Amino acid sequence: MNDIDAWVWWLVAAAALGIPLVVTAMPEFGMFAVGAVAAAVASGLGADLVVQVLVFVVVSVALIAVVRPVAARHRAQQPQLASGVDALKGRQAVVTERVDGSGGRIKLAGEIWSARALDTGRSFEPGEEVDVVEIDGATAVIM
Repeated sequence: MNDIDAWVWWLVAAAALGIPLVVTAMPEFGMFAVGAVAAAVASGLGADLVVQVLVFVVVSVALIAVVRPVAARHRAQQPQLASGVDALKGRQAVVTERVDGSGGRIKLAGEIWSARALDTGRSFEPGEEVDVVEIDGATAVIM
């Protein structure tokens, strides 16, 4: 065991920390792996074991303290530009065939869509402007 340099053990630790990173998709393991690589570099430069462990701890904690909040902010942000069916929610449409709780047709974004009324007791006549509340499959729900 003494035949192998400490920097090799740090690289083995980094690789071992990379395995749960891939399996669990927890980025913290990757940050610990980077800390182990930093400790391997410190070992390769001749630092003693105490300095190597301090480098590992400082780099790992710094990465967790800096990267995690940034990643959480990015994960919580909604996309700036809505696309697909999300872009159709809230838009106005024109009724082309009578729409009630059981169905009908509207013209939405230049295309004819099947539609149904959100309030099943309400009906909309051709020519009326309506608001799209949601898209359910290939059917627009209007009010």
